[in-house]
Amino acid sequence: MFDITRKKDAAYALVIFILFCIPALLSWNSKSQLGAIIESGSIKLVTRNSPNTYFIDKGDPAGFEYDLAKAYADYLGVKLELVLPNSFSEIFTTMQRRDGHIAGAMLTITDERQQKFEFASPYLETTTALIYRTTQGETPPQDIPDLINQNKQVMVIANSSHSELMKSLQQEYPKLKWEETGAFSSVELLEKLHNKEIDYVITDAVTFDSQKSFFPGLKKAFDLDSPKPLAWMLAPHHDQSLRDSINRFFALESTQKLIESLEDKYFNRSNPLGFYDTAAFRGDMQDRFPKLEQYFMMAEQETDIDWQLLAAIAYQESHWNPDAVSPTGVKGIMMLTRAAAKEVDVTDRTDPMQSIIGGAHYLVKVMEKIPDRIPQPDHTWFALAGYNVGYGHLEDARVLTSRAGLNPDKWRDVKKHLPLLTQEKHFSTVRYGYARGYEPVRYVSNIRKYMKLLKWEVQVMQAKRQNERADFDPDHESWDEGTVVEDFLPAL
Repeated sequence: MFDITRKKDAAYALVIFILFCIPALLSWNSKSQLGAIIESGSIKLVTRNSPNTYFIDKGDPAGFEYDLAKAYADYLGVKLELVLPNSFSEIFTTMQRRDGHIAGAMLTITDERQQKFEFASPYLETTTALIYRTTQGETPPQDIPDLINQNKQVMVIANSSHSELMKSLQQEYPKLKWEETGAFSSVELLEKLHNKEIDYVITDAVTFDSQKSFFPGLKKAFDLDSPKPLAWMLAPHHDQSLRDSINRFFALESTQKLIESLEDKYFNRSNPLGFYDTAAFRGDMQDRFPKLEQYFMMAEQETDIDWQLLAAIAYQESHWNPDAVSPTGVKGIMMLTRAAAKEVDVTDRTDPMQSIIGGAHYLVKVMEKIPDRIPQPDHTWFALAGYNVGYGHLEDARVLTSRAGLNPDKWRDVKKHLPLLTQEKHFSTVRYGYARGYEPVRYVSNIRKYMKLLKWEVQVMQAKRQNERADFDPDHESWDEGTVVEDFLPAL
């Protein structure tokens, strides 16, 4: 009797387990990865602090991968969390530990990676390119056999898709040699190439195209492969809910338009900081400047800022085009953001007078952020650099300058250390991390050149006016036009 009762109790307990526990288990098992992310309220992006992925720009997060991932997080209605490994290789170990949901770091889909990870739909394509520095008397290689015959140093980032490609090519070209490094980023390798510390760099064309304007003289020799897709990487999971959601997001027309705008913003931008075209400048002096000159003069009267400085800034920003618009939405002669325009009561950024005078007042606010102890003209150069790259990054560069035993209040010293913010061994030791440190240096340099060129053009115009007036005075000694230009041409 006791045994029968025990068996009944056991059977009853089993029924209770089935009725209550199994549905709970099924409910737990049916929760998708996407559902868990939405329930948690955040999605984790594994990326790198680099120019094409994520960095701080004027105090705000930026970068192609960051902007795209932020848009996806907004699409899901969750927050975006960043996971930043210490090296490129650690991206893969981080994903294997499942410490992130997606990895976005300009990752190429390769056969080797597909054996360990999953990929969402591609969003871009790129090739692997051999980059060289133009040197007089030297001819770049035209193909792989030519590269082998030159027997020069070729650098590749370790554990990258480029490393995988080189190993694959070596099967066809056994004498192909290269060196791998995990200590430097692609940008750092380009800098070493620019400084002639190495002979060749192998990197992806997207990275090179986005950075080449900062390294004059670097060019692509040839592609080592056909275009390959770039995509977000995911750790394998028992369901495909997250990957399917990402694919739906990428299929949206709005996402495709976003990707196009991000390409323009981060990769395809022409270099606004490169070598100016004197002929174009002189043409703009003839056609555009006369319509704006009075506004620069008015702005100087209101703010006490040299009108030639304002005109040089305006030319750097927009080439004196009142309808200029950047991929980031700044517009007008002074290329003001909406926030900056609102701060100085500019209601129409495309109105030349409002833009110039408002821009001058905004520059006053910018200059007030620079310590008073820094004298002119360095005070102005610091203000322009801070406006261009962000004050946090400028302060980081001043910290690096001080560490080097130089004067953090001298522009000539700080401008040597701003480019170091592209190097991980330096930017990892300061507060705001990676920055396009070459950009503010060239920004300030170009404005100074424009000021000199503007001064020269104004003097030449004045001399010509005197010359024209002299034509009506038979007693006035005529000027030789060639001599006028030579006398006033500044040493740029």
